[in-house]
Amino acid sequence: MTHSGKLRLGVNIDHVATLRNARGSAWPDPLRAALLAEAAGADGITAHLREDRRHIRDGDMAALKDGIGIPLNFECGATDEMQAICLATRPHAVCLVPERREERTTEGGLDVAGDTNRLAAFVAPLRDAGARVSMFISHDARQIEASARIGAAVVELHTGLYSDLHAEGRLEAAEAELEALRKGAALAHSLGLEVHAGHGLTFDNVAPVAAIPQVVELNIGHFLIGEAVFMGLGPAILEMRRLMDAARGL
Repeated sequence: MTHSGKLRLGVNIDHVATLRNARGSAWPDPLRAALLAEAAGADGITAHLREDRRHIRDGDMAALKDGIGIPLNFECGATDEMQAICLATRPHAVCLVPERREERTTEGGLDVAGDTNRLAAFVAPLRDAGARVSMFISHDARQIEASARIGAAVVELHTGLYSDLHAEGRLEAAEAELEALRKGAALAHSLGLEVHAGHGLTFDNVAPVAAIPQVVELNIGHFLIGEAVFMGLGPAILEMRRLMDAARGL
């Protein structure tokens, strides 16, 4: 079965900043990576400003907002500090993610169902300022329904478990997780939410997620930045785009 409609590709450039910060220098420049991604056909740029500024920094967000010609997706935790920075930066989109200082990467989805009042109050001024607010969540129905209730425009379904199972060769379990993602995407779409997906996606595992008909955008970062070491960022993005288009029958 093929699915019509071209998927958008958001490229996360966080780990260009990780590499820069490892030497405490100005190189490599995340804005340059974003511009290369834009030239290669990326539909948006994602960057995560963490509380501890371990990769992207405040100056990077300002430079990205001013420097790129495609939408900026500002990932952050739901803190007062980040809300103020988002309102000052005025990105196209704000994706709220769970964040713990000790984690290496975003582990699991945001507990929207367990924090609805606070998150609803957090989302409202961002929405009023014109940002499309997204919740980075699991495919759990409670989290999807809560995201719709608090006024989010978008949910981004966390594909990390599917990606891990696929990488470990646990294909039956990966297929079960993929089916849960499909059901979650269908539910979110039925509630009027735009559906994105991301985390851990690679050339090897992207096609089944890209084929989910309700998904309109994939956000991919770590793999593309890693692959850029070997093949260049532009060619890596073009190959990911090719695989995404093929999965949609385009």
